Amino acid sequence: MVTRQIEIHVQALAQLLEQSKTDFADLSSFNHYKKEQIKQYRNVLLAERLRCPVEALSFSKHEYGKPFLSSHLLHFNHTHSQLYYVLAMSERVKDLGVDVEELDRKVRFDALAQHAFHAEEYQTWQQQDQDPEYWFRVWTTKEAVLKASGLGIRLDLNSLNTQVHPSHQGGICSHPLIGTFAYQNFILNQTIVLTVAWRAEQSCRGFQFPQIQIIQH
Repeated sequence: MVTRQIEIHVQALAQLLEQSKTDFADLSSFNHYKKEQIKQYRNVLLAERLRCPVEALSFSKHEYGKPFLSSHLLHFNHTHSQLYYVLAMSERVKDLGVDVEELDRKVRFDALAQHAFHAEEYQTWQQQDQDPEYWFRVWTTKEAVLKASGLGIRLDLNSLNTQVHPSHQGGICSHPLIGTFAYQNFILNQTIVLTVAWRAEQSCRGFQFPQIQIIQH
């Protein structure tokens, strides 16, 4: 049986940017520059994985705007937080989604939880004494699953019950509008929460998790 694998690259965002906000007249210009630098770095990583020139890559978008490679059979998804960039890719695992957050990010935890958490998620978070790590695992799982589905924010966050367990670092969740997805949470360097999600495929032995390799640059 061919092993299903997901390769995840993690890079400090500052290392991708040669210029800072102070070099630009306004925030919009800086954000455009940052977006272009991220896109260039993404393309370099994809080309290295495919062993082809960057110029050989062609991209298209799904119905709701999620980009995909139209020139090669390689599934990917990427994201960035304030400080980190993350790219997940796989040849065999389809419908990938990834999200990352810094554990020290200042968040209105309870207000956002009341708005975005499913009732069961909120109850579990309360039972965990409002543990920030659990909050970020739920949040990044929601984001990763919705990105994997391709619907993104078109699905109400509080309608998705991720079923994140207080002590397990991965699981499976379903929603009638998007189907079933599996996910895995990672705490890296005790500073960031990273979650990757993918459409779950059932085999004769039940759900099979792929091998996941994290490469920190």
